[in-house]
Amino acid sequence: MVVNHTAPTAPPIDSIFPQFFTPGNDSIDFVIQDIAIIMVVAAVMLAITFKLKQPMVIGYIIAGMVIGPYTPPFSLVHSPETLNLFAELGIIMLLFVTGTEFPVAKLRSVGRISIVTALAESMGTLLIVFFIAQNLGFSFNDSIFLALALSVTSTVITIRILEDVGLVRDKSSTLILGMLIVEDIIVISALGVMQSVITVGTVSIVDIGITLAIVGGFIGGVIIVGSKFVPRVIDRAGRTNDYAMLLITILGLAFGLSFIANGLGISVVIGAFLAGVLVAESKSAAVARIITIPLRDMFAALFFISIGALMNVSLIPMFMVPAIILILTSFASKFLIVTGILVRSGYDNTTSLRAGFGISATKGEMSLVVAKGGQDVGAISSSILPILGVITIVTTFIGPFIIRVGSKLKLGEPTEVDSKGERGKEGS
Repeated sequence: MVVNHTAPTAPPIDSIFPQFFTPGNDSIDFVIQDIAIIMVVAAVMLAITFKLKQPMVIGYIIAGMVIGPYTPPFSLVHSPETLNLFAELGIIMLLFVTGTEFPVAKLRSVGRISIVTALAESMGTLLIVFFIAQNLGFSFNDSIFLALALSVTSTVITIRILEDVGLVRDKSSTLILGMLIVEDIIVISALGVMQSVITVGTVSIVDIGITLAIVGGFIGGVIIVGSKFVPRVIDRAGRTNDYAMLLITILGLAFGLSFIANGLGISVVIGAFLAGVLVAESKSAAVARIITIPLRDMFAALFFISIGALMNVSLIPMFMVPAIILILTSFASKFLIVTGILVRSGYDNTTSLRAGFGISATKGEMSLVVAKGGQDVGAISSSILPILGVITIVTTFIGPFIIRVGSKLKLGEPTEVDSKGERGKEGS
């Protein structure tokens, strides 16, 4: 079933302020109204979550639910199409800024153990969650998008929590960061492939092969060719010391590559992410990151609020039990696979358990990007966004407690490095 984006009724605010919102007015009036309502409600909810010391994503999603067209007794937002537009813009900016954190050198520096562990836990979690979702009665498409969404951990929220608990420089955090990078690349690429296959309408080995070739060719072409020319252009803009010129240049790159990706039948998230990677290759990357942070924050707010507003909240009670089952399934799969692989690879139990807790705790921005991607191609039913919304809120709320449990683990055993050092001393 495709999500119905038609609001049940027109918002009563139109009749309260008829002098502003008359039938003859241009649609721009309603867009301004929607932006005003979104920002005011977001500010209130953000103040509440800040006071309660909770991550802002919770406030944004709840704000979206409050103003959305599916929340009784009426909708505060006039145009759901505006919400969709904001969500699309938010996805592009979120993935672009995420890409600026991953220069090619950093991607290459990801340790082999992080790559192997991330591949194993992502694919293992995807298959296990897909199996559980099928047994819960979800359709094939719903199951595969749920599985992909739950196979990825929130990079933004996890890093923020690690900083708060003082673990960001711990050996386990280095492993977690490497796995997060690999996870993001896997899910972005997989989403692009899934959207392309669903858009074609047929699923065959040939179609999947062609889609993989297009995605791989686009990623490889942008990185290989783009990294030789684009950073130079960005540096020229940076040398002017005109921040406006630099900002417009990098935004042109972000939306330009997103447009090309969309034209090739690939998800815009791949184009946006690769644009960020190219910016990260320039000498002006640090300045570019600083001047785009306000845009990232604004569009992140619009994205999460829009996702919350597009959720059919009336379906949440019906799918609360499946959501809890899926949370437990995802957590157990990731935790057991990561901990098991690291212990077998020679890491001490403390580091392995901390990494297992850290990579399993939270879901967030990428999970919702996957859901929005499935919604855009009409692949998922109206229940998936509310389910992932609940999962995001619940895991974001309990994530800090889970990671704090890991931070307090000290099993009183020597680390891998210490053990080698002691053996070296004994040998001498």
